Amino acid sequence: MDRSVVIRMRRRAEGEKVKSFRSRRDIPALHELRDRIRAWALPLLEDAAILDPEMPVEDRAADTWEPLVIVADLVGGRWPRLARIACARMVAVEVAAEEDHPSGARILADIRRVFFAQREADSLSTEDLLRHLNADAEAPWGERGRFGLTSRELSGMLRDYDIRPGNVRMADRTQRKGYMRNKFLDAWRRYCPTVHPVDARRGEA
Repeated sequence: MDRSVVIRMRRRAEGEKVKSFRSRRDIPALHELRDRIRAWALPLLEDAAILDPEMPVEDRAADTWEPLVIVADLVGGRWPRLARIACARMVAVEVAAEEDHPSGARILADIRRVFFAQREADSLSTEDLLRHLNADAEAPWGERGRFGLTSRELSGMLRDYDIRPGNVRMADRTQRKGYMRNKFLDAWRRYCPTVHPVDARRGEA
């Protein structure tokens, strides 16, 4: 989602009516609209390629929104201003939502970074994993409550991915409650494949 323009949808309220989509009726109109957009855009491709628009956001959000802002600049009129207002507001909403309710993909990505930093350890104790997560100044986990992310909260967030804590053997041959690396492999490949990619050819499962 952090690589997308997120459109938040709401459940239809009682009494609201919508028109159903029907392929036979609606697709021809959509194709006509597509052809009109293509005819408008083709002569402007060279102009679009050299534009470097001023963006109201930075980093990945700017990369995501830049093509839409370029289109707005090419259209002109009120659209450049409206596009930037929409960009700033929608990105701010997603940032706030992430801070209040960090997504499952975020915790998976951050755990992936921890295991990578620990030289792909076979397992980490819950205590050690939480210590690394809560110490990450760029992550939201350390700000969750007085002591940061807790073992109960972590377990609840990972339950949706069928990842559960258990007894793990540590380097000193003692057993502690923790998480095995191989339990995360499928979720990492599906939900955060670009964060230190896991090579499926290694036979890890």
